[in-house]
Amino acid sequence: MLTYTSTSPNSQHPTFSQIQSRNFKRQAEDETAFVWISDKASGNNELSDGARARALGHETAAVDRGLEVKPADVVTRRAAAWRGMRVEVIQCVTHDKVEFRFRAPWHLLVVYEEGVRDSGESVIGDTHSTLRTLGRKLTFVPAGQEYREWQQPCVRSRIICFYFDPARLPADASSAQLSPRLFFENNMVWETAVRLAGAIEDGAEQRYSEALGIVVAHELLRTNIRRRSPARGGLAAWQQRQATNFIEEHLAEPVPLAALASLVNLSTYYFCRAFKQSFGVPPHRYHTLRRIERAKVLLANPDQSITETALALGFSETSSFSAAFRHVTGTTPTAYRRTAR
Repeated sequence: MLTYTSTSPNSQHPTFSQIQSRNFKRQAEDETAFVWISDKASGNNELSDGARARALGHETAAVDRGLEVKPADVVTRRAAAWRGMRVEVIQCVTHDKVEFRFRAPWHLLVVYEEGVRDSGESVIGDTHSTLRTLGRKLTFVPAGQEYREWQQPCVRSRIICFYFDPARLPADASSAQLSPRLFFENNMVWETAVRLAGAIEDGAEQRYSEALGIVVAHELLRTNIRRRSPARGGLAAWQQRQATNFIEEHLAEPVPLAALASLVNLSTYYFCRAFKQSFGVPPHRYHTLRRIERAKVLLANPDQSITETALALGFSETSSFSAAFRHVTGTTPTAYRRTAR
């Protein structure tokens, strides 16, 4: 485990150029090599400028500074990076007031793993919130926009920061099209982010961690782009949240349409129409898509077999799982796993 504490001026602004390779033999032709980030406070020797550039690669060289934290010595920080993405776990180690600030030419996703503040405020542009219970919340800051937050934590506060290089995202996900979002919820993103943070701290196999990061980026963009054009006549926000949370909690089980409709106080007929209007697909199709997205996360773990993945998602046979996976993705679970690796 690599930990760096913010006890020096340099640690206040951890940079992508402060790269150290750790326990991985990097082949020169491997463009997606996994690298660990450190700073002078970690006690490791710094690489020379040339070696540092070779370790990082040109894809993320433009990414300079991460989230600014003041005072720097009230948090610990662990981070990892690969092409086009960096992930950082920041944990408050005291109950002292702490301030966060960020504005940069890359996107930031803040995942609040846990945290409750006695007081505080979070701001993106003209949007602000004084929400006290932050656990399981997400905040997205598009490139170029300013994010500020201060809080007086009353319990342990822990966040996971994702920094995305806009040049590495799909063409339809330009900065102008992505919307800032303050304290929204997405169980898929949250659970995958927490799993990735644990993998970073445990020194998990690099491809597994990278695959989890890709799942987070994909899901974040999918929901952000869909949100740009809200459907009229669909479910209310609270109804969407109730329905999708129920589906996420029962991915490995049949989800009765009547149960979903009852959950949001609608008839099954109107619920089906409103759900499709909100999400673009019927409820059963949405349930299938979410199972396949969860399958991608499980397949990223080399220690879990395809059969185990199928059973974990409620498929009685591997063949039926493979057929469903191929229908949605256009490829088989085996081929997907091979490509991810």
